[in-house]
Amino acid sequence: MDLNNLDKSSWETFRFDQIAKKVSETVDPNSTDLDIYVGLEHLDAESIHIKRTGTPDQVSGGKLKCYPGDVIFGKRRAYQRKAAVVDFEGICSAHAFVLRAKPEVIDPKLFPFFLHSDQFMHRAVDISVGGLSPTINWGQLKEQEFLLPPKAEQARLAELLWAMDEVVEKNEISLISLRKFYLTEREFSILKNGKELVYNSRLKEEVNAEIQFIQLEGVLRDIRYGTSQKSNNNGSGVPVLGIPNVIQEKLSLEGANFVELMESEREKCTLENGDIVIVRTNGNPDYTGRSALYNIGEGHVFASYLIKITVNQNQISSEFLVRFLQTKTGRRYFRRHATSTAGNYNINTETIKGIVIPIISMDAQMEIVQRLKDIEENIQRLDNQLSNSKTLQKSLINQIF
Repeated sequence: MDLNNLDKSSWETFRFDQIAKKVSETVDPNSTDLDIYVGLEHLDAESIHIKRTGTPDQVSGGKLKCYPGDVIFGKRRAYQRKAAVVDFEGICSAHAFVLRAKPEVIDPKLFPFFLHSDQFMHRAVDISVGGLSPTINWGQLKEQEFLLPPKAEQARLAELLWAMDEVVEKNEISLISLRKFYLTEREFSILKNGKELVYNSRLKEEVNAEIQFIQLEGVLRDIRYGTSQKSNNNGSGVPVLGIPNVIQEKLSLEGANFVELMESEREKCTLENGDIVIVRTNGNPDYTGRSALYNIGEGHVFASYLIKITVNQNQISSEFLVRFLQTKTGRRYFRRHATSTAGNYNINTETIKGIVIPIISMDAQMEIVQRLKDIEENIQRLDNQLSNSKTLQKSLINQIF
């Protein structure tokens, strides 16, 4: 099947109400025996699968009944591109349409992919009305016309798209499993006897090395706040890292702003390889204390919402330390010591200096770091593979429709 040169001369145009039926059966969540509820928050953008659900007792007001094979399509904020196939009997948000393919016009297996095509989604956005929460009216949607392939071709097209979807799903499952394994591997927990470090709580493997417990202050060469000068996004000055570049706990340069600084302040705020930057304030307590290693050597500066630490690399590797700070032990410490002011959760340099860290031999540190880096590289490889699979899937859908 040559998707680049599809012959559409035999394709026909149908109104949307000829393609699908809107199911309008309503349910009171307070008096139903059904136990599954799907809100728009449970739907992932550009995915035909429902991977999270709620329960009717979590909501109130009239909801819509849905059956296996139906598609829940978010009619509010259609630009979020949410449309997923139901494989259970339950209820869903009234901010969605429950759509049921008309098999005489479109193969039900092809229908969800059609809904994710740019042709359909762009039309849905165009006819949405309203300001903050643009919504689609059925009266307008049902009259929209779309070009569809003959029924004889639809089964083959559906088979192709479901095969591609299977590839995407397998990649996602593999990536989720590897990330969970990594978190287990990364967890450093201290044995009660205080002499050995258990760094793999799943396998209970031990680092056979004497261990010291000292406050971070004992290995610090430098600790300081970043610049408070206002940043810009017009490329004027030097690139400055802020909270968005750190909160994923792996340094990201995406969206970095710029700041104009005097030479003296620039020298004070310039990052060097091996420095660790830590989020010092945020409205989300889970973000405060998140850290990332600076290892790109391009002379970025950092904003005042962050704190930079430089450690004595003869005592502790910054690659080892940053992974310890990212564990449950490290994150729990920062959450426990953060203070709340005007809706923000804050830590300061004294808080960071006071965290107790493990000091083990450099060989043991490097062994742990290398093991984790190997998994991180595999995660990145799988992440790239998943991204490529999703891009190909989207391309196939749009080539067809």
